[in-house]
Amino acid sequence: MENNFDIRSFVSKVGETVSVKGKEVTDKAKDFAEKANLKSQIKTCEDVIKKNYIEIGKLYYELHASDPEADYEEYFRAIENAKNAINDLEDKISQIN
Repeated sequence: MENNFDIRSFVSKVGETVSVKGKEVTDKAKDFAEKANLKSQIKTCEDVIKKNYIEIGKLYYELHASDPEADYEEYFRAIENAKNAINDLEDKISQIN
């Protein structure tokens, strides 16, 4: 009875397959890490933009609160209403204490 099964060839093929799959997994992990890093950098840039938009808005509000342009009157009114609500709520808090 002749055995055509070559254990060395089998082990070699298994080793090659494991090596190829291992490299694929490593490459995918590197790609994932790189994408995560780039997305984190994008988020940081977006946060900087948002923070500066807010600061521009605050500065504009402070400079024009007494005489807002027509396009901004609704927003200025909303801010004033919110400030008044805060004052009312703080008064209620002080009455509790």
